[in-house]
Amino acid sequence: MSVQKVVSPIDVAVSGMRAQSLRMNVTANNIANSNTSRAAGGQPYRRQRVLTTAGAGISGVQIVGVRGDYATDFKKVLDAGNPDADENGFVNMPNVDLPIEMMQMVIAGRGYQANAAVLKKYQDMVDVALEVIR
Repeated sequence: MSVQKVVSPIDVAVSGMRAQSLRMNVTANNIANSNTSRAAGGQPYRRQRVLTTAGAGISGVQIVGVRGDYATDFKKVLDAGNPDADENGFVNMPNVDLPIEMMQMVIAGRGYQANAAVLKKYQDMVDVALEVIR
């Protein structure tokens, strides 16, 4: 017989807020490094993304980690004057697309707001319950 941990709406909302906050921070880092042609290891900056999962039952959002986006290739930009240019004058640039990052920022912001609204509604319900008890 397995025992499930009882998770409150507060736990679920807070886990969602933490995940969205991390997603906003990672997205901001992607935007800040969108022109970094040489990062650690001499390679261009690689776009990062937050991996999350929903736990079994109702347990909120679990952050798996932050991983590099290896599904998309670096961009090749013609810039012969750049010290990182190859023999043909092309520079490998990060696989960061600013419109996509801005969209990710909006999505994360709205997710954060939705979880904050859940916390507010829960607090309102607690306040009403306390008023009834008095």
